[in-house]
Amino acid sequence: MADGTNLDGINLAAAFDALAAADGDRECLVFRDRSLTRSQVRDRAARVAGLLAAAGLGVTAERAGLAGWERGQATVALFLYNGNEYLESMLGAYAARCAPFNVNWRSNGPELAYVLADAGAEALVFHRSLAPVVAEALATDGVPRPRLLLEVDDDGAASFVPSLAGAQAYEPTLAASDPHWTSGPPDDLYVLYTGGTTGRPKGTLWRQADFVAGALGIRHRSVDEVLAAAERGGGKLRALPAPPLIHGAAQWNAWSCWLGGGTVVIQSVVHHFDARDVLDTAARHRVTSLQIVGDAFGRPLLDVLASHRPDLSSLRFVTSGGTALSAEVRDGLQAHLPGITILDIMGSSESGRLAVATYGSGRSSGFVPSGGAVVVDEERTALVPRGDDHVGWLATTGPIPLGYLGDEAKTRATFPTIDGVRYTVPGDRARWAADATVEVLGRDASVINTGGEKVFAEEVEEALKTHPAVVDALVVGREHPVLGNEVCAVVALRTGATVTLDELRDHAGALLARYKLPRDLRVADEVQRSPAGKPDYGWARSLLA
Repeated sequence: MADGTNLDGINLAAAFDALAAADGDRECLVFRDRSLTRSQVRDRAARVAGLLAAAGLGVTAERAGLAGWERGQATVALFLYNGNEYLESMLGAYAARCAPFNVNWRSNGPELAYVLADAGAEALVFHRSLAPVVAEALATDGVPRPRLLLEVDDDGAASFVPSLAGAQAYEPTLAASDPHWTSGPPDDLYVLYTGGTTGRPKGTLWRQADFVAGALGIRHRSVDEVLAAAERGGGKLRALPAPPLIHGAAQWNAWSCWLGGGTVVIQSVVHHFDARDVLDTAARHRVTSLQIVGDAFGRPLLDVLASHRPDLSSLRFVTSGGTALSAEVRDGLQAHLPGITILDIMGSSESGRLAVATYGSGRSSGFVPSGGAVVVDEERTALVPRGDDHVGWLATTGPIPLGYLGDEAKTRATFPTIDGVRYTVPGDRARWAADATVEVLGRDASVINTGGEKVFAEEVEEALKTHPAVVDALVVGREHPVLGNEVCAVVALRTGATVTLDELRDHAGALLARYKLPRDLRVADEVQRSPAGKPDYGWARSLLA
């Protein structure tokens, strides 16, 4: 092992290196017709690391002495669809002591240019179909040209002529690369860019050791503990993260599986969510854990399961991250897949896991906040005492991010120090419930202030989605001369269904106070969401304007 891996905490490259050394022939990654063992993944990642090292990329300054918003490692942009190349490039960057980061593959040229410039990307791995967007971004003033450009063929071709000038074809370039591997210290960075749903994307910086503990929920303190846990697991875990790997929840699911000694399975159709393909892939590869993102993934799965029932007897867990599952979808999945346990995980790029709700196997916990969860006041300068039901901010402490890349002001605002303890305040409104647990009310960015009352969009959306005609819904505020803002809704309906505003109001009125009910309605063919299922509130506002 390289220097640093005996420190308290986990370095991801060191952990995978140890797993490969312990049982290199164990399968760990499946994508389409390719099945890779730990040794094969390590070799391919080492060749990615070799390319980065040959380009002069790696660590420039150790973590000690750097501020939370500063980096001392070269950054590697991953502008990729799901596939073995995504995880290989991610692992290879860690093995070169670089910091890989996610880029939304729906980005246009200016959006990609912003993220590349913001991160100071010195290498870029991208799929061939995205090359025109890359070309536009790199032609933008102020965007430095990366030292290394790796182009991946969408269909997995081993040999092709890159479509972007200066780029190298992924497979043949890897084959010719000299393997390289440096397992750095637990202080090396894990970087996750936010989705940009409430503003421009921001790079969240984590120590890898804090990421493993705070986001993955794995409290191992050494590589030896990782090996022991993987041995106990016996390689039985087979996880399929269905969302794009640009989404933190999918990355966390994949790394949790790997560090648990399991196999990551990737569906065949990766350019969009194909529910039938996901279910067939899960059945074919005997997946034990399927990860989705709320109703945006859950409802299409239910539609397929109504007429197509592959053998999913191996499936034990369905986890949802990024947005909560509605009770209707949750109950439907359990009806079609008896015996499964559903884990609804609340978290964010800035916090890791905040709370987990468990349903099934005789349990129904509701959301249970993490042990460090508290409520802080409006100004983020003091804790709200238990028993005080004033609405404040959900916060947590423990293993949390260092800060936002290059942004001191936002780092200090989101990660305040209160009474000598550092917290993360990711943007959820909350208050203490009567039973002394934390009640999470919703994202502040989606709060609608109407007639002096605060309405949380997620609460109204869940009520609307219980109507039998509604498939999906978004709720936003619109300026009103008297109320300040009025509650409005955009809904997508089941095939052949119709609904009026009054019908929706009557239905939701049994669940909500009258001031929370929508005053205007638009019906759309489909509710717009990100590839990871996150709501596009900007689109909804423009539709209602």
